[in-house]
Amino acid sequence: MAKKFLTSREENYSQWYNELVVQAGLAEQSAVRGCMIIKPYGYAIWEKMQQQLDKMFKETGHENAYFPLLIPKSFLCKEAEHVEGFAKECAVVTHYRLKNAEDGSGIIVDPDAKLEEEFVIRPTSETIIWNTYKNWIQSYRDLPILCNQWANVMRWEMRTRMFLRTAEFLWQEGHTAHATKQEAIEEADKMVNIYADFAQQWMGVPVIMGSKSDNERFAGALETFTIEAMMQDGKALQSGTSHFLGQNFAKAFDVKFANKEGKEEYVWATSWGVSTRLMGALIMAHSDDKGLVLPPKLAPIQVAIVPIFKGQEQLDTISEKVNVLVDKLRAKGISVKFDNRDNQKPGFKFAEYEMKGVPVRLAIGARDIENGTIEVARRDTLSKETMNFEGIEDYLEKLLVEIQDNIFEKALKFREEHIYKVDSYDEFKRLIKEQPGFYLCHWDGTVETELKIKEDTKATIRCIPFDSPEEEGVCMVTGKPSHKRVLMSLAY
Repeated sequence: MAKKFLTSREENYSQWYNELVVQAGLAEQSAVRGCMIIKPYGYAIWEKMQQQLDKMFKETGHENAYFPLLIPKSFLCKEAEHVEGFAKECAVVTHYRLKNAEDGSGIIVDPDAKLEEEFVIRPTSETIIWNTYKNWIQSYRDLPILCNQWANVMRWEMRTRMFLRTAEFLWQEGHTAHATKQEAIEEADKMVNIYADFAQQWMGVPVIMGSKSDNERFAGALETFTIEAMMQDGKALQSGTSHFLGQNFAKAFDVKFANKEGKEEYVWATSWGVSTRLMGALIMAHSDDKGLVLPPKLAPIQVAIVPIFKGQEQLDTISEKVNVLVDKLRAKGISVKFDNRDNQKPGFKFAEYEMKGVPVRLAIGARDIENGTIEVARRDTLSKETMNFEGIEDYLEKLLVEIQDNIFEKALKFREEHIYKVDSYDEFKRLIKEQPGFYLCHWDGTVETELKIKEDTKATIRCIPFDSPEEEGVCMVTGKPSHKRVLMSLAY
């Protein structure tokens, strides 16, 4: 693995990404079309994401639950816009038994085992959850319900890419029920802010928060809030969404509650989620032509220590010193690996940890032991320095914070350098091809204009930014009045 070289980002960004996912040991293709195998190193990063998000959810009062993988087809028919949004992506279970073919040709689906009603493998869980909430909610005293589910879903994607778009992927989906419209809107807003905080503080990825246009809104939602991140090729990646569902699902599944005055009302709803797509964002926002660049907060190994030795005696001497350092680092909550394998050379190990994006690599040999020094290499800057061994644990603790901040600031600087204001449609059509990035443009608010832009340029309205100021202008396509700019970009 470590001896291979990546295609450069400049030469072929897509190929660079695909090679990096495999060579860094994150994931690989499986025998199932469009589905990936997440390898231990990749799953360790996802686990760190999951653990932090789960903590943030629970700190805001949410509880985890689990709902069935299989959803009766009739449930999806109850909310027309919702089923329309997912109909083309559904995998359907029609039979419940296999049998040996009578001619001995192998195993076949038993035609006598056809289900009375087909099941859909969940593309998302609103329908089965709201069918359940009908049994949980009778009174205002039962509200709010703040549930989250960590699960897998399936959407039958035709064009797939590991982590970014796969037929099966891992995610969390929050589903909440509220007594008032205002409370539900506040919940949806709170969750998109949690996603933004996680992306920026933990992933080191700057994001723009905003609301989706009608055409880009989640199927069945009245409002969709999103965080949009810029990748190093200038394209946008939708990295988390939160939806105000109004009373649509409550009405579809007849979920009512008695308010304080004893009057029956329909419940107000939200749903929100992020997925293993965040892994794609992490890779494409920070990594370079040498491999992954991981923010320390999400790195499975924050510090790797490579001994340079000849013979067991030297290794024993180095190990005695290093094991004390390992204990000190772990006492500070720093994840560290002392790689004392004797079947790989130091150069191989250096390249391996560089490819895997380990934030800090330490190298120590017999001469370092004599001099009381150790070599410190940073993955984010590829710089090296020789430091005093004594007290190195305190330096490393501060260095990891510095690296985390530097990774974010570098990504932020890149994004700010690739945000443009454009008023001419001809200029927009030219620039979006020549220099992909985020474009702030006036739009007349119609679906027709939005679809024309997508057809002409493949760019989409990523969001109407929350912090977009009121600004009188005219739509760059139709010349009709516009009151604020929207964010447009090519996207994954």
